[in-house]
Amino acid sequence: MHYISVTDLKTQYKTQSGIVHAVDDVSFFLEKGESIGIAGESACGKSTLGLCIMRSLQGGNVVSGDILFEGKSIIKIQEPEFTKKYRWKEITMIFQGAMNSLDPVFTIEQQLHEILRQHNYTGDFSAKASETLISVGLNSSVLKKFPHELSGGMKQRIVIAMALLLNPKFVIADEPTTALDVLVQAQIINLLKKLKKDGMSIMLITHDLAIISEIAEKIGVMYGGKMVEFGNSSEIYKNPKHPYTQGLLESIPSLKENKKPKFIRGNPPSLINPSEGCRFYERCPHAMEKCKNEPPKIKTDSGYVLCWLYE
Repeated sequence: MHYISVTDLKTQYKTQSGIVHAVDDVSFFLEKGESIGIAGESACGKSTLGLCIMRSLQGGNVVSGDILFEGKSIIKIQEPEFTKKYRWKEITMIFQGAMNSLDPVFTIEQQLHEILRQHNYTGDFSAKASETLISVGLNSSVLKKFPHELSGGMKQRIVIAMALLLNPKFVIADEPTTALDVLVQAQIINLLKKLKKDGMSIMLITHDLAIISEIAEKIGVMYGGKMVEFGNSSEIYKNPKHPYTQGLLESIPSLKENKKPKFIRGNPPSLINPSEGCRFYERCPHAMEKCKNEPPKIKTDSGYVLCWLYE
């Protein structure tokens, strides 16, 4: 039994233009203490995958598949039970865009206390809020400040502190370093590494494979709503199999090798009317006629790859 297991997950949004197949047959697993990085272009389904696990989808529905956490299906749990036992206590999320996640008319202290109140915390609110802020590298004096009085990096750490208030086991971090300068990015990455060292499992959603290499043992590469490659980080970094994964890694500048980064030509596919074949077919340098058919799921040493090249 895996610590966390996602099996054949399908999630759709109904829009005026049609049904958006945001997450399509996605599967992966984690063992206890492990972390995973979810990489891919914008609008490939990364954030929707995280929201599915948090059961916080707005306007979307899980059509099929299952999500198991410690052996129990969190898809089938009734909403009151999930809120009471799992959301924020066992599984929590650092939402994308800290600048928009804080209420401008309340102090940081009031916002932290509200989370504790909503989840029926029975301890000392002030002590817990101060302790959590200190754990993310902030002084307790920040409690009396309003969001507009803080820098972007401080606000990002406060959003992380909110996610950690109730000592969860699994944290979903959605683009936690976006729009931050490199020094603050390093601080956030070091904080996530510290949390991981303390035993917390993390799902890191990002465009940046370099950041994932700092934190995660496993990688899931998403493209067009599909997880096209999944496996151990060491295996994927050394020997990426899917042409899209290869393209992502080749786009990262290297200080060691004297070669220019490459870009992936073309545009991502529409998720309203996705093709029946490989979603990467139009952009793939190795495209074949049979790629117009649905690609097989080929097992690798630690996961799988969706590609006809390895049939």
